[in-house]
Amino acid sequence: MRTRTKGIQFEGAERIVNKQYKGQRIFQRLGAVSQYDAEAWLRQKQANIDVERADSLRRGDERLWAAAATKYLKVCAQRKVRTLEMISRHVSDLLPYIGTLPMQDVCNDALEAFKLDRLDEGVKHATINRSLEVVRTTLIRAARVWRDDGRPWLTTAPLIEMLDEAAQKLAPYPITWAEQAKLLMRLPAHLQDMVDFSVNTGARDENVCGLRWAWEVEVPEIKRSVFVVPAEFFKTKRRHVMVLNDVAWTIVQRRRGVDSKFVFTYQPVAREGMPPKAHRRVETQNNSAFRKARDDVGLSQVRVHDLRHTYGQRLRDAGVSEEDRALLLGHAGNGMPQHYAAATVAKLLEAANAVLKTRDRTMVLRVANG
Repeated sequence: MRTRTKGIQFEGAERIVNKQYKGQRIFQRLGAVSQYDAEAWLRQKQANIDVERADSLRRGDERLWAAAATKYLKVCAQRKVRTLEMISRHVSDLLPYIGTLPMQDVCNDALEAFKLDRLDEGVKHATINRSLEVVRTTLIRAARVWRDDGRPWLTTAPLIEMLDEAAQKLAPYPITWAEQAKLLMRLPAHLQDMVDFSVNTGARDENVCGLRWAWEVEVPEIKRSVFVVPAEFFKTKRRHVMVLNDVAWTIVQRRRGVDSKFVFTYQPVAREGMPPKAHRRVETQNNSAFRKARDDVGLSQVRVHDLRHTYGQRLRDAGVSEEDRALLLGHAGNGMPQHYAAATVAKLLEAANAVLKTRDRTMVLRVANG
């Protein structure tokens, strides 16, 4: 059924965009979104096409940085870069500052306002540097790789200086059982599951947020499943077998049937009178709800990655061997198998469950370390 906006169709509870715009077809199934959201999505897509058409008339150093960023994102998508969504967020942050600048004008001075604004917002040097690395990568590729009629997009890539991360680097902060309980109570339900899953598997944030049902593999010998994370989605570029202890397994069982693709999702609140919105993947646990919860319970120093440190600390407290800790956490090492026999998985499951029986000695360690 056609809606009031040409090119947007309504099929059941789903809105579909199907439109020809300046010689390009725009097609997307948006799911159970509102008419307002569908129109906003279409306007943004049309604006992107307008920018691409305008920039296609430029050549070499005159190309806008936005064009280089767009090309870089397409390259990352084609190569299935696991951090594509994170790179996209950095690009979105940068576009208001340098998106409309010709690439020859993008340099340290051009990025000064971006750095100052991000610092004023309380963003860490490491996060700002990840954005600067995106700029540096696009400029290097424009100078060394991308060509128009044999000529490079950019004559020379300028030096993009990074901020000093060492001064802001925080020591690992594994949380205690009492701190964990206080934190979980303050989180919304979907984040409770994700944080609890993280401290019981040691999985990195991107692997928790991106955990897919398609990766689940049943192991009949232990009467449960594991998740085999493909190499392209894992930091060390090795396939990782994620073993679930009893708590993590209970969480997974609770999530079944919520979404067909991702284990962990959230459901946006629909406007009054509108159909329910489709579930969406959580992009990162380090969102405003997590930060508010940790601040409310006096844990402002805790980062999402500290949940992984917590699991590692509890494995050590439980007396789990270094080799088994490495397998459970997915640390890269020579000779480490990427596929485990059922007996090995059973042994790792026993080790993963050992963390549930540990005494909480984390606070003592902090005092001892001064």
